[in-house]
Amino acid sequence: MDTTKNPWTIHSRETKYDNNWISVWHHEGLNPTGGQGIYGVVHFKNQAIGVVALDEENNIYLVGQYRFPLEQYSWEIPEGGGPLGEPALDAAKRELLEETGLVARHWEVITRLALSNSVSDETGVVFLARGLEQRQAEPEETEQLMVKKVPFEEAYRMVDRFEITDSLSVAAIQKVKLMMYEGLLNK
Repeated sequence: MDTTKNPWTIHSRETKYDNNWISVWHHEGLNPTGGQGIYGVVHFKNQAIGVVALDEENNIYLVGQYRFPLEQYSWEIPEGGGPLGEPALDAAKRELLEETGLVARHWEVITRLALSNSVSDETGVVFLARGLEQRQAEPEETEQLMVKKVPFEEAYRMVDRFEITDSLSVAAIQKVKLMMYEGLLNK
């Protein structure tokens, strides 16, 4: 079996919905067993960007905001979207400054993710930002944010207690914990 070849035969694709951030595509064709099939895909026009901002004392900066789709408040790492053609690092620097007012001297990609690959093509990249300096935050008009600095271990416990459930944040915090455990993170 060739795992790189698409087992679907696509006969048509129709855009059912489109805005500045997403399109919803309806595909019709033959499924992998040869039967008639449909598939809906949410196409994202941006790449998800996340930043673990860690200071010299191993404090992490979290951003709290109400998430419209879930109808609940969420604590997360600073994150947002970067246009698909833009370098991810440029988007990460912009999001960190925008949401927290922080700039960083040192940047490192720590993970890449497919965020919900059964129904969307959204991908994400997460950076570790170190050597932080405080400036003025520049939130977007659609954002009502609260920023808090907590010890990294407390953020890790928040993931464990399901107080942080955002997938980008959970993966990022667990990755940094693993890096700490393996001695790959210098203070």
